[in-house]
Amino acid sequence: MQGSLKADIVYFGLRVALGTIFVAHGFEKFDPAIAAYFPQFGLPVEMAFLSGLAEFVSGILLIVGVLTRLSAALLSIVMLGAIFYVLKAASLTGQFGYEFPLILLASALVIIAVGSGRVSVSHLAKKIPRFLQ
Repeated sequence: MQGSLKADIVYFGLRVALGTIFVAHGFEKFDPAIAAYFPQFGLPVEMAFLSGLAEFVSGILLIVGVLTRLSAALLSIVMLGAIFYVLKAASLTGQFGYEFPLILLASALVIIAVGSGRVSVSHLAKKIPRFLQ
């Protein structure tokens, strides 16, 4: 499937879906009411802004297809933190289950492996090194 137009459309869909989720979740972390929950997880309130910024900017970069591997790697680190530090990897399902962060992590890993594909600004620009696409 690699190299085909169908594959590139699927990769584009995955990038847009994942990017949209992270833009939405990143944006809500700029709200002080949401940031107030961070100390309950053993994190300083300032981490809400940093994680929100990482998710918001990386999500936008995923959607447009610029620096996708780098963005997906950053989001993978955020999801590993969510799974192991915040949720303590205690339960796959349930109220504090890590199934949602796990599928986001898996999606980000696919993007790291595949790159941005041909339906991306990176492909159109052709000046961005392949390992960053």
